[in-house]
Amino acid sequence: MSPPANHEATFQSWLEEHRGIFVKVARSFARGETGVGELQQEMMFQLWLSLPRYAGQAKPSTWIYRVCLNTAMTWRRGEQRRERRIEPEADLSRLAADAATPAETAGNKDLLEQLYSALQAMPPSERALVLLMLDGLAYRDIAEVTGMTENHVGVALTRARRHLAVLLKGVTDELE
Repeated sequence: MSPPANHEATFQSWLEEHRGIFVKVARSFARGETGVGELQQEMMFQLWLSLPRYAGQAKPSTWIYRVCLNTAMTWRRGEQRRERRIEPEADLSRLAADAATPAETAGNKDLLEQLYSALQAMPPSERALVLLMLDGLAYRDIAEVTGMTENHVGVALTRARRHLAVLLKGVTDELE
């Protein structure tokens, strides 16, 4: 049975409009170009499956973040198992070029790589909070995505920022 036409149109629209969410989450949770590509595909697949349950009570971007972060956290738990059976990485330079963000094309690629490395060193819950904060979501929206209260988001985000600052100590010194 095929999905209704509006399901496919909504899905395509969301992919085009919110492409950056997939890139940011995948780069924060996956290692290597192969892992990033695989996680992006898994997030898109999970979004497709969950779309019929979208009731419109949250903004589409909030819903997409929730699906992507839940998928990434689950995916990350199985990463070691996958790494043992994955063939050597194929050339995915085209995918990397397609996923380039404005910051990368402006010459900040090294800085961005250091940020993603620091994010990957953080626990998944902190990583998710920092990612949402860096994308400019309000505490209320972060609470909706993560299932936390707004107050808990504030406390947890303060701790996560401190942890990120420690991880980026050498990098932030270079920026000053």
